[in-house]
Amino acid sequence: MDPKTLPVNKRVQILVEALDGAEKTNEALSSCDNGDEMIEVLYGASLNLNLGLTREDLMKTPPIRDWIWWKNKEALVTLGSGTPRHQQDSSSKTRWDSWSIRLFNWFGR
Repeated sequence: MDPKTLPVNKRVQILVEALDGAEKTNEALSSCDNGDEMIEVLYGASLNLNLGLTREDLMKTPPIRDWIWWKNKEALVTLGSGTPRHQQDSSSKTRWDSWSIRLFNWFGR
């Protein structure tokens, strides 16, 4: 069976499974400075496996999409004013800084 006839998700799954134990490819991925470099490494691996994946397929399909997001430290979605969600979560005031600490202190008396 020609892997190019499979759905994109299945071809990405085959690529991810092929990466398990592929020492040189994994070392190349870990040394990448950003997601674009990762895409090039993964695209090359896809070509070697004759999967027919495009760079766009790799950028839009999990788990590779998530790996690229993590490498670039970019949020997948933004809420409110456009501040990335991970930046909203790391604000100086957490949920434990508010009324919940007062409540726990009150019960602790």
